[in-house]
Amino acid sequence: MSELEFSRPVRVSHLPGAGQQLRLEANATECAALAARLGLLALHRFSAELRLRGETAGGIRVNGHIEASLVQACVVSLDPVPQSLREDVALRILPEGQTPSEDPDSEDEVECDNGIAELGEVMAQLLALALDPYPRLEGAQLPEHGADDGPRGPFAALARRPPSGQSR
Repeated sequence: MSELEFSRPVRVSHLPGAGQQLRLEANATECAALAARLGLLALHRFSAELRLRGETAGGIRVNGHIEASLVQACVVSLDPVPQSLREDVALRILPEGQTPSEDPDSEDEVECDNGIAELGEVMAQLLALALDPYPRLEGAQLPEHGADDGPRGPFAALARRPPSGQSR
């Protein structure tokens, strides 16, 4: 596995009884690496505010939010689309040795290895899921085609091409 862009291993095996507050913040190098991984034009800021609390069943409940300031390319014009996002985080760190449920409707679960949970990578994955899959600048429109422009669609260029061996 390649090195993680935003690694924040957290030792959860000795969580205080009252729980723990965590702030995870990406530096400029980590933001640039995450932007490249996620196909962003820029990631100016990325952070997570988390509260960890032990559960009687042995797991750890994690609640909080992630925040980011980023730039994506418009799906119509490819111009920069600046965005800010804030997403709530609610997940469970599983007790050592327990594997995540295969039920797609179950809550998000994170495995723990040797008392350590890689929360930075989990937050990076949540950022990826929170991104707008079709960022669009306000007012951006696809070009209009008139009736005399000929065929449209994915094979339009082929339809306008002369048959093999003939020139226009």
